[in-house]
Amino acid sequence: MATWTEWLRDPSPASRTQARLGQSYLAWLRMRRNPLAMVGLFIILVLLFIAAFAPMVATHDPLAQNLSQRLLPPGTPGHWLGTDDFGRDIWSRIAYGSRITLYIVTLVAVTAPLIGLLIGTVAGYFGGWVDQVLMRITDIFLAFPRLILALALVAVLGPGIENAVLAIALTAWPPYARVARAETLTVRTSDYIAAVRLQGAGAGRIIWGHVMPMCLPSVIIRVTLDMAGVILIAAGLGFLGLGVQPPTPEWGLMISSGRKFLFEQWWVATMPGLAIFIVSLGFNLLGDGLRDVLDPRSSGK
Repeated sequence: MATWTEWLRDPSPASRTQARLGQSYLAWLRMRRNPLAMVGLFIILVLLFIAAFAPMVATHDPLAQNLSQRLLPPGTPGHWLGTDDFGRDIWSRIAYGSRITLYIVTLVAVTAPLIGLLIGTVAGYFGGWVDQVLMRITDIFLAFPRLILALALVAVLGPGIENAVLAIALTAWPPYARVARAETLTVRTSDYIAAVRLQGAGAGRIIWGHVMPMCLPSVIIRVTLDMAGVILIAAGLGFLGLGVQPPTPEWGLMISSGRKFLFEQWWVATMPGLAIFIVSLGFNLLGDGLRDVLDPRSSGK
């Protein structure tokens, strides 16, 4: 009887499920050969664990103030990352702040790529004036720095986590539209697209069922690499007071509240800054690994 590994590596799969599981297994093997990608995956898994079990991981209530223990240094018994100017435990606030970071990242990853994928595939498939109009709109959004445009949108919509997510999503979709359009231009003249068209399939069915799946690997890679930028923009909005509002434990807001103590009580701003750095590094390393795994030219290596 063939082992599970032999079944997954069978060059002649007996079903579509076996073929897809085999491709996923081979992709995982290529991923494991990249130590930096595994480091990035480990960082993201730790982030997910901390966010999921924040009430058990945190040692204190992140909102509880104790002015008698304000600005305690790292290593203090019971406060191993120190406390802030209100006596709140920094580690507990970072742990609960990971939930807000993941919430923002997840919502942006769900909305912005879908908008960009739809616009890019439609523009690339139809071409002509449709392509010109959609790409000029994309160019307008690309002409503005993302943080500046997000600041303008939040200033109009008002501060808050929902408006911050909406502003980031509205500024993040143009690169995905560019990637999807480039992929669509390479596949719209393929033989299998012509065969589907001859069978009577409409443009909507072709785009949704055949063009978009071909664009997904590139979009997924772009999403993973862009998550670090999303985290930085969200932290920037919180730092300027236009994102999550106090006393909610958000990393950018924590840095903003600790900047006035940066030279004497450096840990108040440094610890959430390190959290942003480590998580951003994890997404970048994981994105590089996924790029190598999902690149068709390296699939046989």
